[in-house]
Amino acid sequence: MERDTVLLKDSGEDIAAAAELIRSGNVVAVPTETVYGLCADAVNEAAVRAVFAAKGRPADNPLIVHLSDFSEAVKYTKSIPELAYRLAERFCPGPLTMVLPKNDRIPMITSGGLETVGIRVPSHPVMHRIIQLSGCAIAAPSANISGLPSPTCAAHVMDDMKGRIAAVVDGGESRFGVESTVISFEGENSVRILRPGAVTRKMLLEICEEVIVDPAILKELEEGSIAASPGMKYKHYSPKADVVMVEGELDRFIEYISENYGENVYSLIFDGDADNFPYRYVTYGADSEEQAHFLFQRLRELDEIGADKVYVRAPSKDGVGLAVYNRLIRAAGFEVIRV
Repeated sequence: MERDTVLLKDSGEDIAAAAELIRSGNVVAVPTETVYGLCADAVNEAAVRAVFAAKGRPADNPLIVHLSDFSEAVKYTKSIPELAYRLAERFCPGPLTMVLPKNDRIPMITSGGLETVGIRVPSHPVMHRIIQLSGCAIAAPSANISGLPSPTCAAHVMDDMKGRIAAVVDGGESRFGVESTVISFEGENSVRILRPGAVTRKMLLEICEEVIVDPAILKELEEGSIAASPGMKYKHYSPKADVVMVEGELDRFIEYISENYGENVYSLIFDGDADNFPYRYVTYGADSEEQAHFLFQRLRELDEIGADKVYVRAPSKDGVGLAVYNRLIRAAGFEVIRV
């Protein structure tokens, strides 16, 4: 049933109102430093089901639980390795999610049927304050219709969620623009990256002896495999337009576009590619950090201007570039052309 969705500001009064809505079992979209999240009390099964319903999200896609401080994780997990505390000291609050064995306080609906739960401490002041005021552990997937590009501003959320949730808190643009890095623990000093984000492999190696990059980051999860992290199993982050990722030097990219150009065909290219680019295009940044920040915004813009097909110049796989590549390969349904 459609409902009125209130647009709130990041004022003290509106933040308190958002926290009360969440405490009362409602769903509220809130800005984080990564993307906007669709927030509900993580231990309230009815509220969590409302999140899945609002998004149209498959029930086996786990939600990340957001806390105000990593010390709160003991309330929702069975055990926490010493390495997790060292990582929390370095990266919390921030865009890092750690997958840990859950206890019975986290319902199975929240964990997507898994015996584990992703724990994160967000750094965005609005989200952080709402968690504190609500007194809840907050389950918060990205605040978009499932499969569409994640929202990095309140307007994106209203486009997708108006009439589906209680409120949206407008806290400006998200800083990073891609979802958090998700890791699991492989041993005493080893972690596995399940989803790349702004906390990179190089950064994790400052704390961990070994950092494994899960093969599912760059290819489709095998049939029947269980997704240990959001973003692993389904086609994600995709606009309504058909996205194709193209790997290769600029001259070869242009040559390929010339052979496949047509009505409502656009290219998504680097800022530095734009000089003398002869076809319709949108740029998404000059380096990996900018590309992460602008990617979802540009994909939504391409829908707004009526693109039917988008050829994307593939980003670097180094550093934050791996997160951008991961989002694009899923947006493209794993369709990659090498030229």
